[in-house]
Amino acid sequence: MTQITYPTIAECVGNTPLVRLQRIQVPNNNTLLCKLEGNNPAGSVKDRPALSMINLAESRGDILPGDVLIEATSGNTGIALAMAAAIKGYRLKLIMPANMSSERKAAMTAYGAELIEVSKEEGMERARDLALEMQAAGEGKVLDQFSNLDNPQAHYVTTGPEIWQQTHGQITHFVSSMGTTGTIMGVSRYLKEQNSAVQIVGLQPAEGASIPGIRRWPTEYLPKIFEKTRVDLILDIAQSEAEQMMRRIAREEGIFAGVSSGGSVAGAMKLAEQVENATIVCIICDRGDRYLSTGVFDSH
Repeated sequence: MTQITYPTIAECVGNTPLVRLQRIQVPNNNTLLCKLEGNNPAGSVKDRPALSMINLAESRGDILPGDVLIEATSGNTGIALAMAAAIKGYRLKLIMPANMSSERKAAMTAYGAELIEVSKEEGMERARDLALEMQAAGEGKVLDQFSNLDNPQAHYVTTGPEIWQQTHGQITHFVSSMGTTGTIMGVSRYLKEQNSAVQIVGLQPAEGASIPGIRRWPTEYLPKIFEKTRVDLILDIAQSEAEQMMRRIAREEGIFAGVSSGGSVAGAMKLAEQVENATIVCIICDRGDRYLSTGVFDSH
């Protein structure tokens, strides 16, 4: 009898669909394609760097069986790391602002992670500082998605090649929300190697906006993995723009995603008004079900 080999859940990360919009009209004969990262096992684009950071740290001997891992997160990376830690058998401590959605917190603890909260006012900056303080006190090892080159490397070896292959090399513009900036850094590096004319567009929140997963970092907290030269254009996205497009793609396209994904599509639509005959790819970084308790999908 032929031996059948079945995949593990770790082997199901990546190879996510790239789909076109059907009902929302894209101007100027442009094609807008959405990379559905919510189809990853733990529900977001962060599954890729989470596994990458743990696997590569193991291969270098930076982490060993029995180690405790620590990470500051606003949500998706924490959930992805919790899944990866469960797969690998590590204990994980996650530090996050208290105002993150209840679904995110519940998902992390479901995978067995321990949660430590800082106040909304202290935010991710305090969460990042506390992670390093805990590491200095010998409580575990910080993976540090903000400085860890294994984060963008995951997108250089998986997300970028997938997009290039799925568009048959026809991509002209790549649009991504910027948080840790791992996605945009890794994808930019790969796509520019294939065709230096591909335009890389990053999204940051407009002043006063609070969009989970997108940040406008103070200079001293700017992720060390971020290289400004890898981004050709940065667009500001307002809270209302992101939320309205998030609801619209759910109701008109059947794409159920979070607020930063709404921002990604809104940014891609802004871009589509300025170019012609382009193939624009944007990242739908997670699923909408982890935002239901916040009320953002309620009738408007």
